[in-house]
Amino acid sequence: MITLLDYGAGNVRSVINAIEKMGGKISTVRRGEDILTAEKLVFPGVGAFGSMMEILTEKKYAEALRQYLAADRPFLGICLGLQALLEYSEEASGVKGLGFIPGAVKRFRTDLAVPHIGWNGIQVCQTSPLFRGLKGDEKFYFVHSYHAAPEDDSTVLTTTDYGYSFVSAVQKGNITATQFHPEKSGEPGLRILRNFMENSGDAPMPLQVSSGTCLAKRIIACLDVRANDRGDLVVTKGDQYDVREEGEVRNLGKPVELARRYYEEGADEITFLNITGFRDFPLEDMPMIEVLKQSSENVFVPLTIGGGIRDYRDKNGRAYTALEVAAEYFRSGADKVSIGSDAVLIAEEYLKSRIKTGKSAIEEIARVYGNQAVVISVDPRRVYVKSPEAVKHQVIRTEIPGPEGEEYCWYQCTVKGGREGRELDAVTLAKVCEELGAGEILLNCIDRDGSSAGFDLELIRAVKNAVSIPVIASSGAGCAAHFHEVFCKTAAEAALAAGIFHRREVPIGEVKAYLKDKVEIRP
Repeated sequence: MITLLDYGAGNVRSVINAIEKMGGKISTVRRGEDILTAEKLVFPGVGAFGSMMEILTEKKYAEALRQYLAADRPFLGICLGLQALLEYSEEASGVKGLGFIPGAVKRFRTDLAVPHIGWNGIQVCQTSPLFRGLKGDEKFYFVHSYHAAPEDDSTVLTTTDYGYSFVSAVQKGNITATQFHPEKSGEPGLRILRNFMENSGDAPMPLQVSSGTCLAKRIIACLDVRANDRGDLVVTKGDQYDVREEGEVRNLGKPVELARRYYEEGADEITFLNITGFRDFPLEDMPMIEVLKQSSENVFVPLTIGGGIRDYRDKNGRAYTALEVAAEYFRSGADKVSIGSDAVLIAEEYLKSRIKTGKSAIEEIARVYGNQAVVISVDPRRVYVKSPEAVKHQVIRTEIPGPEGEEYCWYQCTVKGGREGRELDAVTLAKVCEELGAGEILLNCIDRDGSSAGFDLELIRAVKNAVSIPVIASSGAGCAAHFHEVFCKTAAEAALAAGIFHRREVPIGEVKAYLKDKVEIRP
């Protein structure tokens, strides 16, 4: 029996599904006494340090946790569940942690993109039953802006490199905790959870012979989901955002089935974009909720959901905030939420005064769940101009001349599925959203959508050079070489595709086979 400390924030459904997949049974903490009577305790901390400690204290879990840890009983912390063990965090000034391990939680200080998002390796520093049966070159999924910095090196279980070496797991007696997410790390992560449940043997993962670890470039499968004319949920794909063919919505498969297939084929992440909206539904009946729940039962890599992350009122007259919508998605299996058209409106409003109200969807979700949980989906199109002075936007010099030989262009943000252009450019949008708390940019391109002509490298470079958060390249992939090109010619951390995967024109395995030995990837 595994006791799960679910304090009400973030995606714990995936942890439950992963443990049950490994044959475990789950009991959820409902009061402090449940912690003290636990046989084995798993604490998947999610979100922001200050919010987490406030809830733990309010529910009287914090003191029970301290007693449990002091008794040296089996404990596995995940992500914030590791950070909570330290004395304090730079993320939340004046907030005390559990203090089980002397030291602090510090923000990354590196020129690399922060948050640290993606698949990275670990260097094992001491033996642990957690690593029984694992190889030395496994990669695990990380998503965080802060890392533990214990004072006592004897508690360090593993380290990982991201600009510099940081502590990625700790161990003190029967207390272990990982900064990475085993439940989102595929088969190696599931093995760690099984080892914790069985707690037998002490064979460590072999020490790596390399001088360090390296973050992998991510290959992401995207599923555009909408209802067809008969009301069935289908995965579709547009040509410059037009999803109809001969009057019918293109049907490329069922979302849950495709998500499982892509997981088995080696996708590093899966993104669902709800392009219908379903905004008149009561939140608990929104169709994508069930898609997430079912997908997370068999898909153990990160899931992102986009569409409808906004304040709205349903057909019954009940009002919901964007934070409530996001919370329901997280509880249903999502690891990140993607905000599209509403991000443009939020940015336009912010630019009028340059005052952060703390009330926008971006700010509220980032405050509660951390900026790593907020992705901004940008849908721009090229607008050619004769000179940089012709418009008050971020203009680039392009190697692709316009229809009248123009050498300059800017990227106009759009809303409503690309149907309406706004007087805001993609570079400015990305910068503003980062300032408001977003942790990642999903950069589409209407001009390249469905073209199979390759990613718009000029757009990607322009946005990537303007922000310090990770950027996902999207739109235009037509062959495996296009993924190699975008990783070699831009600093994008990930590349996303849809149609070529759905139609099996270029399977994910083919992309990874092509990239092997060319760029760092997860096998």
